[in-house]
Amino acid sequence: MDNRTNVIAMMVLGAGIVALGTTIVSGEFFHSERPKTMGYTVEGVEAEAGGEAAVVVPIATLLATADVAKGADVFKKCAACHTVNSGGANGIGPNLYATVGEGIAQGKGGFAFSDALKTKSAGKWDFEALNAWLTSPRGYAPGTKMTFAGLSKPEDRANVIVYLNSEGSNLPLPAAPAPGAEPAKAPAGGAAGPAATPAAAPAGKAATTGADAPASGNATAKPAPKA
Repeated sequence: MDNRTNVIAMMVLGAGIVALGTTIVSGEFFHSERPKTMGYTVEGVEAEAGGEAAVVVPIATLLATADVAKGADVFKKCAACHTVNSGGANGIGPNLYATVGEGIAQGKGGFAFSDALKTKSAGKWDFEALNAWLTSPRGYAPGTKMTFAGLSKPEDRANVIVYLNSEGSNLPLPAAPAPGAEPAKAPAGGAAGPAATPAAAPAGKAATTGADAPASGNATAKPAPKA
């Protein structure tokens, strides 16, 4: 019995040694180094932190090629809350006739603007302010009653701004930056803010920015004196 037990024990031990040796040898052949950076690299996608800043196209540049008809089409998103005709009634949002150039949160037949928008009342609904508002109403005036999320496409915002300008304001568009001018950059991972400072462009061309300019249910712009 003792001899048989010893033999079995030796066999088990031997098998264990063989298995261990096999594992070590195979590891030498098939071992792969742990990559310095885990995951896959996708070309054209920047890292959240430390990546290149996104280029922000100045609104003046976009307004130069904006289309009033396209802006009118984008404005249909705003029509549920806003009228834009002369003498139009206020609805969930104020009437937007002659809004471009008007004082922010002022006039509009006594429309009840939100306190958040009233904090901007020292300013006017110029092209830069409208672009910022249409990009993100809640980002521009935190606490605003307007629930519209904003227009993510810069071209849509420019088209809507041009359309609004054609409805009672008709202010000259800002001049686009000279060719070769250094474009503005937004912080990596952050939302681009209002584009570069506008310069006067030929009058008579409406500027639009496909969005609900001071639209739906919250603060809206008050028309400014006509040019």
